[in-house]
Amino acid sequence: MKVRTFERFPGRWVLTASFILLTFSSGVGFYGLSVYLQAFSRELGWSVASISSATTFFFLVGGLSAIPIAKLVAKYDVRLVVVGGAFLGSGALLCMQFVTERWHLFAVYAVYALGWSASGVNPVTTVVTRWFEAKRASALAIASTGLSVGGIVVTPVIKWILDSQGVKAGSPWLAAIWFLGIVPVALLFLLPFPHQLGWMPDGARAVGTEAPTLNGTPVAVAVKSRFFLMIAIGYIFAFGAQVGGVQQLVKMVEERTDRTTATLGTVVLSLFSIIARFTASRAINRLDMVRFTVLVAVMQGVSLALIGFMNSSVGLLVGVALFGATIGNMLMMQSLLIAQKFGVLDYPRIAARQGLISFTGTAGGPLLLGALHDFAGGYRTSYLVAGACSLIGALLFSLAGSAGDD
Repeated sequence: MKVRTFERFPGRWVLTASFILLTFSSGVGFYGLSVYLQAFSRELGWSVASISSATTFFFLVGGLSAIPIAKLVAKYDVRLVVVGGAFLGSGALLCMQFVTERWHLFAVYAVYALGWSASGVNPVTTVVTRWFEAKRASALAIASTGLSVGGIVVTPVIKWILDSQGVKAGSPWLAAIWFLGIVPVALLFLLPFPHQLGWMPDGARAVGTEAPTLNGTPVAVAVKSRFFLMIAIGYIFAFGAQVGGVQQLVKMVEERTDRTTATLGTVVLSLFSIIARFTASRAINRLDMVRFTVLVAVMQGVSLALIGFMNSSVGLLVGVALFGATIGNMLMMQSLLIAQKFGVLDYPRIAARQGLISFTGTAGGPLLLGALHDFAGGYRTSYLVAGACSLIGALLFSLAGSAGDD
């Protein structure tokens, strides 16, 4: 695809595009899954465990597809990959209206997961790491804030559509929101490389348009390191706790209070995620990144345990706010740790392999919490177990070593 010329450094447009893409990817995708869980459970009378297994399947497909998608991102214009993902995702959302059997949901989620993976975090953060080096932490913080804004702005709209119209009438609207939120912005502003436009990372002018030499650790070396393994395994537990907690959140709050509080809970979760992420991004370059990640995982474990014990609207929203303060930073730190330790050379492939390992937790978390809910007859045990998993993740992070250059 052709790229335009810019008289001023277009990194801000790349960040804007990344922010918007992640807003819709999370609002309709990641956070939206918890809304779909409640909608299908309510309309079709399916158990939480059975629908949670579909969510688990979604994340497994998304994780497995990340490696081939990373190869496409490294080889081709990233906009082609993202737009392709938008077509797949919108098609899957459109087909939600035809789901009447459990296997239908698994089929729809398989296609949706491919689209979500191709137009979500890994392609977008790859582009951001190409455009920013010294300012990478702040740039990733700005871009990934879209993940939380999606929960504040887009997910309540998705919930309102499904609550008022149901899945059958609402799914075409979801497909339209996904497609229109991703395709125009990706085509116009998700510029693949700075050197193609005569720029270096962070805004210096480049000489010529040939690709500069990329520095970093080859993927074959990176994946054998203790750092890679401890961070990846730690994120199995941390993401399992986080994603399980998020995906069950709407149903849990609705069970204990009402629909209005459940909707407010998603807003509070995302709002505190934004506040905490921006606060951290201003200081992250002066902090030990591994120690900070350990701290975030510990806070996440405490907040999940608190949610498990709370039954009142105020108590739940306080717990959700503390939980939200950990979500954005936990996700952001994975990208930062990989980029700082291993550089840009093989970032998309290293991040994809890291994601494949940690996605086993992402996939298993909703299933585990859903099964514990059905077994125990409530969510207290689910959220206490999630808190314990997060603390295990914190311990593994502490064993990784330094994220600085060896």
